Amino acid sequence: MTKIVNHWIGGKTVEGASGNFGPVTDPATGAVTTNVAFASVEEVDAAVAAAKDAYATWGTSSLAKRTTILFRFRALLEANRDAIAELITAEHGKVHSDALGEVARGLEIVDLACGITVQLKGELSTEVASRVDVASIRQPLGVVAGITPFNFPAMVPMWMFPIAIATGNTFVLKPSEKDPSASLKIAELLAEAGLPDGVFNVVHGDKVAVDRLLEHPDVKAVSFVGSTPIARYIHTTASANGKRVQALGGAKNHMLVLPDADLDAAADAAVSAAYGSAGERCMAISAVVAVGSIGDELVEKIRERAEKIKIGPGNDPTSEMGPLITAVHRDKVASYVTGAAAEGSEVVLDGTGYTVEGFEDGHWIGISLLDKVPTTAKAYTDEIFGPVLCVLRVDTYDEGVALINSSPFGNGTAIFTRDGGAARRFQLEIEAGMVGVNVPIPVPVGYHSFGGWKDSLFGDHHIYGNDGTHFYTRGKVVTTRWPDPADAPTGVDLGFPRNH
Repeated sequence: MTKIVNHWIGGKTVEGASGNFGPVTDPATGAVTTNVAFASVEEVDAAVAAAKDAYATWGTSSLAKRTTILFRFRALLEANRDAIAELITAEHGKVHSDALGEVARGLEIVDLACGITVQLKGELSTEVASRVDVASIRQPLGVVAGITPFNFPAMVPMWMFPIAIATGNTFVLKPSEKDPSASLKIAELLAEAGLPDGVFNVVHGDKVAVDRLLEHPDVKAVSFVGSTPIARYIHTTASANGKRVQALGGAKNHMLVLPDADLDAAADAAVSAAYGSAGERCMAISAVVAVGSIGDELVEKIRERAEKIKIGPGNDPTSEMGPLITAVHRDKVASYVTGAAAEGSEVVLDGTGYTVEGFEDGHWIGISLLDKVPTTAKAYTDEIFGPVLCVLRVDTYDEGVALINSSPFGNGTAIFTRDGGAARRFQLEIEAGMVGVNVPIPVPVGYHSFGGWKDSLFGDHHIYGNDGTHFYTRGKVVTTRWPDPADAPTGVDLGFPRNH
């Protein structure tokens, strides 16, 4: 019997009532293992209503109560990390160790939320005028929503809701319909930790559910991670409906390799950053820019390493890379490789047509490496989101920086060099939100915010860190004067208030 994934509204499982369902497949076998209920407008409204009702008391609850619950949730998350990772592997396909790493990075933001009391401290200035004090405070927004992608079904929601609920908001999550089960497990753990009913809700679905969240008058803010076209749509639509928005889009992350770099270290980094999680990462390195005469040697070192990667089911401990999320996505990724030579690229490794014995119906694709890729090629201009690495050749550092800065994306980038001066110039001159120096995937730790520039981010706030706290709260300034008991009434003064 096929498993059914339902909604989580008001602290309990709620069966889908729309009659619409979507299939969830095991990427390693291609078999449909689960049907996920798609929410109607009315079901989204019910989740928002539950969140609004809960906000009436949660928004004024003590910081001690909120952080106590989050500490309990953190302990439960730690105890159940293997179970969550197994759900991720079963529906996304990534190998178990990679899924465990995803949970660990989500835990970082839970840690940050457990210490939210420090982040929410206000400011006070006394005697700004005679017996006048001014205080700045931050308060929650109300009901907020998160719309999250398939590639990190546990981590990306945890980039959002821990800070949102720690700061006093209530939350409605619309996870990816391709791998929804991890979000339900998280909801159950939050309830077990003592989170009041309605503070955290999950509704599954498609564009119907998304659009209702974007237009619902009781939703005050929307967080999104996904592709650039959808991020732009989320930002435009939600902003038009008066909501605060942070919408993180796609990427084409470059790694600049200078002639003085340790090429073995650079090749190791390129392989792990390009092919880890089968390239289904918004921070994957998908373009290596080789400077000067090192290109041939670097490409050969990458090829040697890439050919040794063990591809297989995510629940096989010997597998280093799993399948792609769907057969449709696999075929799209393959099209960039099959069309690469015609666009002027040299195909060093062709991973199309790859299968795993005993799992022939899985969504498999092998490792692909393209060299001397023109900047006009689709394999370079598009975000592929698969295990395809492009190598581009330039003569100088300046030419490499100009190439990277000409990209419409500005999510993450990296430089590999032994030259501190060159690295310093790079981090100042490059037009991207996250920069790695001899670090291929510069995802910030929880207490520094994550976010890109240009078409990789729509909105003013990055996600988590200090930006996350500011996004889920709004500032208020209170100016107070208390008369001294010894003062006599002074009468009415119609002049402009004076500070001196």
